[in-house]
Amino acid sequence: MRILVIGGTGFIGPYVVRRLAGMGHSVAVFHRGNTQADLPAEHIFGGRQDLPKIRPDADVVIDLILSSGMQAQALMEAFRGVAQRVVAASSIDVYRACGILHGTEEGPLEPVPLTENSRLRSKAQMYPPEALKMMQKIFGWLDDSYDKVPVERAIMADPELPATVLRLPMIYGPGDHLHRFHPVLKRIDDGRRVMLLEEGLAAWRAPRGYVENVAAALALAATSERAAGRIYNVAETPAFSELEWARKIAAAAGWDGQFMILPKERAPAHLVMPGNLAQHWEADSTRIREEIGYQETVSLDESIRRTIEWERAHPPGEVNFHKFDYAAEDAAATSTVAARILHSAD
Repeated sequence: MRILVIGGTGFIGPYVVRRLAGMGHSVAVFHRGNTQADLPAEHIFGGRQDLPKIRPDADVVIDLILSSGMQAQALMEAFRGVAQRVVAASSIDVYRACGILHGTEEGPLEPVPLTENSRLRSKAQMYPPEALKMMQKIFGWLDDSYDKVPVERAIMADPELPATVLRLPMIYGPGDHLHRFHPVLKRIDDGRRVMLLEEGLAAWRAPRGYVENVAAALALAATSERAAGRIYNVAETPAFSELEWARKIAAAAGWDGQFMILPKERAPAHLVMPGNLAQHWEADSTRIREEIGYQETVSLDESIRRTIEWERAHPPGEVNFHKFDYAAEDAAATSTVAARILHSAD
């Protein structure tokens, strides 16, 4: 099978390409040529605006970098009559639960775990402009109209070109532009003996996925006829709380310090995540496992080990030291211990 991967040179793409090539498929990567990647694939250079005139030949198109409904509609028009199916990378942030946390949706909490039938956001553009600008510095493919809800609608509504959508989790692993392990590892490597978490964040649960496993899910969906016309959540199971996750990273890094959970009013401001953390994002991935046989190819322990090794070798180029205000953390820890002593004396 000939498979075209759009955006195949970023974080997830190379893993997808190598997985497909290892399965024996002929792979082409469509990209602007700004990123050098040694991949077992043909390279086709161009921007998204060039797709209608280039129209690369492919049985299946995997688009990892769709940002807006307009882009999705243009993609379907470009490959109608060329490809047999389109596979689009979406996000867990399409769910109403994500809007509840960020304050863009009103009403009661959404039940979890989130399934593919859970309610989607009704409000467009969940992220405020300043947050979107920050994300665009990290992910150059995001445009000002970024929203995966209209992306999904355009992809799944095409009457002639079948499609599959994968709602991806918070992805970690070698190459992670967001350096998700960095806050824990930096504190360990800085010799911190106590790590603080605000109680709401400590209990919060969200879907995660190791990059190679997420790539395996995308490759499987692209090569499984059963996946046509389907939407799938991709997520590890179980979904660990932030505290449980931090403990796993710390244990794998050999840290024997202590975690201290603080009420919001005692936590330093830089450790308080804005939003309604009573709304969890835990996602159910039963459908993709049962329908097309997805399972993780890399174990959780190995995923964490590889990510720690990469993160320590590739720390962020810029560190926001405000996020590591150890003086404030020490003061909060000391005052909390003192308050507990006074409380026990009462």
